[in-house]
This record gives sequence, structure tokens and C-alpha cells, in this order.
Amino acid sequence: MKRIMSIQDISCLGKCSLTVALPVISAMGVECAIVPTAVLSTHSLFPGFTFRDLTEDLRPIADHWQKLGFRFDAIYTGYLGSLEQVRLVGEYMDRFGSQDTLIFVDPVMGDHGKLYSGFDGTFVREMAGLCARADIIVPNLTEACFLTGTPYREDGDEAYIQEVLDKLAALGAKKVVLTGVCFEAGKTGFVGMDAATGQVFAHAHEKIGGGFSGTGDIFASTTVGALMLGRPLPEALTIAGDYVTECIRATVANGRQDSYGVDFEQAIPWLVRTIHQE
Repeated sequence: MKRIMSIQDISCLGKCSLTVALPVISAMGVECAIVPTAVLSTHSLFPGFTFRDLTEDLRPIADHWQKLGFRFDAIYTGYLGSLEQVRLVGEYMDRFGSQDTLIFVDPVMGDHGKLYSGFDGTFVREMAGLCARADIIVPNLTEACFLTGTPYREDGDEAYIQEVLDKLAALGAKKVVLTGVCFEAGKTGFVGMDAATGQVFAHAHEKIGGGFSGTGDIFASTTVGALMLGRPLPEALTIAGDYVTECIRATVANGRQDSYGVDFEQAIPWLVRTIHQE
């Protein structure tokens, strides 16, 4: 069985980060070892949430795992809350990465043209350094623009998206994927590029409702799981995008469209059937 290490925060209530990564990856038949960077009572869109920083625990966890000789087929990073955490993730890559270890970075930093609270230019530069070490990065357009110093445009055409992809590839990652972009009305999707060959691949799927919390985490987690099962990157991304659509469809059918997150649990049977098709 393949084993993924996922490094990101965990919200006790609300569907994002490790709260979705662990069950989604496990449902796909892949082991998910977790490195929680913080514990929150709820995700951060709820008022008054509690927060416990676990930065001081990251190095002891790595020490213990290394002493026991654990190996990982993939290292998958999500939301990281500080410069120190980004640097410690780099240490994890040094200690547990090998030629056969997939490095997958979701550089969670912002959306809709703005950085999340607490992030600044220094953090962006550190995250760009982490992306340079990755096999695959999956920023949204906001994150990609900050990483590359590109002006943010919601109405960008194909030439603009290609420019952003080229600049992302110049950071050093082997494959770069822009999420939440599409050139078809009423749809959303991804556009990706192999940095070595210049090959571009894309997929569009139905856009349902407005924005939903945690869908980026579900997308990234599903992609990594599919890759561990031997699916090529364009296919893994397509499965992930379609699964997110199924999650949103279930959520809307349940009469909910709020910040809590999507009802990904109800769509897990769809994912399992799809991922294990011949």
C-alpha cells in the first residue's frame, strides 16, 4: 500500500485541510500519515475559533519517524501558517524525500486576488522556494500571481494563463497546475503544464453555485491519491475536479451553501467507483 505524508492544519469541525485529506485519501485505498501543523476548534471562517500552534512538535515528529525508519511515497503539503513551518517542511523533504518520493505542494496563501490574513511578501518568497523543490504544484490563480509577480486578472485569456504557467514553471517545479480557471462560460476547471516538455493539459467541469470552503483541499487530496494509484497527472486531476463537482452537487441537494464545507462524505462512493474502474 502506498503511503502519503500530509502536512497541514486540522480543524476539529468544518471540512478542510486534514479533516478532508485523511478520509478522502484513505477511502481511495492509500495510507495517509498526518503531520498537523495546528489544531483549530473550527476552520477559520467561524467566529471565535480556538487555535493551537504545533510548530514546536514538527521536528520531534520527524525525529521519531526517522528513528523508526518510516518511508513515504509522497509528501503533500497544504496550508502552512508561518515562515518557520515552511522551513520545517523543507527539512521534512530533506529527511524523507528520495528520488522515488513525489513532492506535491498546494501553496495555500490566498484567493480572489488577495493574500489570506497574516501572509506577506516574505512568506510568498519562502513558499516560492518550497514550490521550486516540488514535482507538482497546484496554486489557484491568486497564489500563482503572487508567486510569480504577475498582476492578477480574473478576465485573463489563454495568452495570460500561458504566461502565468510559464512563470510558474520557471520557479523550478516539474509540473504546474492552475486551479479554478476555465475559458468556457458556466464552467470551471484546471490548466496544467509539464515544465520539461511544454505540454499543456486542461479539463473543464460544471460550475455549481458559488464558492465553497475546502474544495481546494479535496481537489489536491484526491489528485495525490489518484497519482499513488498509478493514474497519470491529467487523469488524476480530472478525477479530482469531477469529484469536487459531485461533492458540491450533494451539498446543494442537501439545501446547504455556506462556509461550513461540502458534503464530500456522500460523494465518496462515486469516488471509489471511479478510481477503481479498469
